[in-house]
Amino acid sequence: MPDKTIHAFVSGAVQRIGYRQGCRQTARSLDLVGWVRNLADGRVEVLAQGEADSIDHLVTWLWAGPSHAIVTGVESDVVAADRTLEDFFIHSNPSKSH
Repeated sequence: MPDKTIHAFVSGAVQRIGYRQGCRQTARSLDLVGWVRNLADGRVEVLAQGEADSIDHLVTWLWAGPSHAIVTGVESDVVAADRTLEDFFIHSNPSKSH
């Protein structure tokens, strides 16, 4: 069972600049499982779980993001674990219309 699971929302200029791909790469390098997706309101949503230290490293990365990101806020809460997750992936958002 994972030590810690977080659900986070990242605000700022965080879409169309490789934020999701960078988040997935960082999470996988930290042996985390979960997902990341864009939201229609311009934020990025993240669910991540794994060892507490690795989660803390990911949250630090969420504040920085890739080089072109301008992060203005990260709101994260500890939530119940999702035992069905086996990898960290980019989640498609069917409610987003373009």
